[in-house]
Amino acid sequence: METLTLPAFGQRIAELPSVLYRKVASTPLPQPHLVHLNRPLAEQLGLDPDWLATDDAVALFTGNLPDALPTVATVYSGHQFGVWAGQLGDGRALLLGDLPGAHGQRMEVQLKGAGQTPFSRHADGRAVLRSSIREYLCSEAMAALGIPTTRALILTGSPAPVYRETVETSAVVTRVSDSFLRFGHFEHLYHRGDHEALKALADFALRHHFPEQADAANPYAALIGEVIARTARLIADWQAVGFCHGVMNTDNMSLLGLTIDYGPFGFLDGFDLAHICNHSDHAGRYAYNQQPQVALWNLHCLASTFLPLVSEEELVALLRGFQPQYETVYLAKMLAKLGLATQEEGDGALLEKLLMAMHGDRVDYTILFRRLADFDAVDELNAPLRDLFIERELFDGWAVDYRARLARETRTSAERRSAMNRVNPKYVLRNHLAEQAIRQARDAGDFGEVGRLFRCLARPFDEQPEFEAYAGFPPEWADQLSVSCSS
Repeated sequence: METLTLPAFGQRIAELPSVLYRKVASTPLPQPHLVHLNRPLAEQLGLDPDWLATDDAVALFTGNLPDALPTVATVYSGHQFGVWAGQLGDGRALLLGDLPGAHGQRMEVQLKGAGQTPFSRHADGRAVLRSSIREYLCSEAMAALGIPTTRALILTGSPAPVYRETVETSAVVTRVSDSFLRFGHFEHLYHRGDHEALKALADFALRHHFPEQADAANPYAALIGEVIARTARLIADWQAVGFCHGVMNTDNMSLLGLTIDYGPFGFLDGFDLAHICNHSDHAGRYAYNQQPQVALWNLHCLASTFLPLVSEEELVALLRGFQPQYETVYLAKMLAKLGLATQEEGDGALLEKLLMAMHGDRVDYTILFRRLADFDAVDELNAPLRDLFIERELFDGWAVDYRARLARETRTSAERRSAMNRVNPKYVLRNHLAEQAIRQARDAGDFGEVGRLFRCLARPFDEQPEFEAYAGFPPEWADQLSVSCSS
């Protein structure tokens, strides 16, 4: 390892107030091995994929680091399940530094699972293979869906045991992001009363991540306004694709409006407005239909930390903009999923009528919208859609309204079908697909299914006949899958 040529990591984080980070040595793992490598992302970062697949590089990205490569953990605080939790932080995440990205911006590179930090709160600083496979696959699936997210560069494993509900094996995900700044970083400084460091953190964010807001009359108000807008767009993205995050604590909210911290997430199978994907969420705080309001609640927590920089009146006015921004983006996305290129006054009601029928019969969310592209003016040709409903007359009634609405569009059926198939994915990372890959990896040391899912999910809108089985209904045993915060 001492002769290994290291990537030229920058250390932009050194510009942050020193109270926010600590230099920490990683804890090596024995017998590291490659699980999967994201070659396209490696090339975007200027890294040689073949080098990344070597034993030395695999060891490096499993946390077996030379002294010449320091790592950093950051501290933040936050509200967890609506309760102030106080100091938190990167309990198992170590920042290697930043590299040039594909579009000129710097991209931060972070190891998740590489050992304890001062912020581990008595935890072991490790990640298990099970949850690491889920994060690796889902973050890349979200990127392919066009949803802002952290990325995953490489997934490595080790036979070292990790103790959760059962004994599992270790893994490390190398995460890549424009930034890992969270709402919780601002909460930490504000609740410490360190307003000088808070301003320095805001200035750092403006300089590196919000340059367009830096020239505003009040750049701090412009910053929080942009965070609100990005968060509104992100939640609209989640709702439109049927994604449930599962643990929207303030420390799990990205300042840049990215999907971050893939824990007990899930994509909807049968449509249930109140679906809870996290079995630790006994009260349903983070249910699917609660995500927009929880995001707003979290934004209130963030906005309160800007009181030393922005007047209360300005912050309240900015927060009032969240709901209309969210609703505008969400409706536009959902009307695109319906194949409507124009917007009419009754379109919201048309959408609501469909969603309530789907909710009543637990109609598969992804399959319904994908099949909707083939909706036909002739009733008899709509059996593949109609048969998704138990109460078929509900679909029949809605189809009458939908057919009349489509008649007022100017696109041809072929044009509409093509447009709908570009926004309604055929493939999402359903829990049972991730579970199949996990079981093969865990029980047989076979990572082939991870690779197959990775290739399929990289093109979620394409037909891909070779992966047709991944687009089917979930098996009955999928209902018994349970995902929690344990990872």
